[in-house]
Amino acid sequence: MLIHPWDAAHDEGEWRDWLAGHDFGQLAVNGLPGDPPWVQPAHFRYEPEPGPYGQAVTHLARPNPLWRALEANPTVLLSVVDDYVFVPGTWTAPEGTPAAHGTPTSYYAAVQLRCTAHVVDDPAEKAELLNRQVAHFQPDGGTAPAVPGEAPFGRLLNGIRVLRLEVTEVRAKFKYAGNKPPEVQDRVMGRLAERDGPRDRAAGAHQLRRRRATD
Repeated sequence: MLIHPWDAAHDEGEWRDWLAGHDFGQLAVNGLPGDPPWVQPAHFRYEPEPGPYGQAVTHLARPNPLWRALEANPTVLLSVVDDYVFVPGTWTAPEGTPAAHGTPTSYYAAVQLRCTAHVVDDPAEKAELLNRQVAHFQPDGGTAPAVPGEAPFGRLLNGIRVLRLEVTEVRAKFKYAGNKPPEVQDRVMGRLAERDGPRDRAAGAHQLRRRRATD
């Protein structure tokens, strides 16, 4: 994705903080010869270690056709997008110009993790990673752990494969009009608050937060 200087993450902490609150994305895998990229929506657990960028853990059913493509090329992209809104052009016109001359645009936050995929089939390692993923989504517990050979989930482990995604590069973008003058940003934040639709508050908060960080 194109990242203008004014849309780039201010520092590593910004994308890490945002990603900590997001655990669903799309796993893009290079397709087999003649195929387009294959894309799999998935929940995942992001872990800040090991390595400089950490890793993500997810799992897929064994019959998933993605495995053939992963075996051919383990370099993948995990894409996470949220806090997106459409901004009408009438909100963005420069001061002193007709509202109809404003440019419609999108605001969004996006983090793309380039990864090397490691397929895990060892039952014990698979169960341990799977239990870590479940613990992320169910911190209060309530579900029995997966233990190879033991009920209730031991026999089901054969039906899945776990992916440990070693993150090798991170690209982060926070597209919230960082290149627009303060009066236009103020107007858009006001209109977002008035509209108060899905994700409008999150988008307005990003715009205000990033503006304060550069003041």
